[in-house]
Amino acid sequence: MSVGNLLLLAALNVVGALSPGPDIILITRTATRSRRHAVAVTAGIQTGVVFWCALTVLGAAALLTAFPEALEIVQLVGGGWLIYMGIRMLIGGWKDRTTRPVDLDEAEARLGRLRQAYLSGLATNLSNPKIVLFLSAMIAPLLPPQPTVWQAVVVVLVLSLSALAVQLSLALVVSTNAVRRRLLRAGPFIDIGAGLFFVVAGVTLAFNGAHGLLT
Repeated sequence: MSVGNLLLLAALNVVGALSPGPDIILITRTATRSRRHAVAVTAGIQTGVVFWCALTVLGAAALLTAFPEALEIVQLVGGGWLIYMGIRMLIGGWKDRTTRPVDLDEAEARLGRLRQAYLSGLATNLSNPKIVLFLSAMIAPLLPPQPTVWQAVVVVLVLSLSALAVQLSLALVVSTNAVRRRLLRAGPFIDIGAGLFFVVAGVTLAFNGAHGLLT
């Protein structure tokens, strides 16, 4: 692939990474409370990104097209996970209305362990396999019919690093102490808003998966 094609691929991926979705909402919501947890969530999401990018380059889109049931099952399970996450955020935000964190340290402590944040980011990203179809549509015109191993590795690196730059930048900007202090009192309502988004996204994803399996 030419340098121009790689730059175009990175630019298109940045636009996709910036679009509002569960990944961006989870990073933003977590960053309003803790920089460390926001970075852990981003790391989990990026692990998923590398996984999906590698599968895409290896031809997973063709496999999902040939066996749509696999896509629909993952959508159903992934939708259930998003609904579960959303309900947890809603319950936590509702409880925190009357017992808001008194300072930034308490807000961070309520997020739990960094390992949990990482796994939440990973599971959230893996919940939607349609990213493979999006990436495939973006990559296919730019990749040769039979890419070499090095070409595949370079494409995965370009996609992963461009997504990482966007999401890590968001996590670091939102998690500055100045921003976190401003949003401290709004934390419960941010959780409620994020929870509603996750529930709606999860129901939509699960419905699409179930509808595909039943028709």
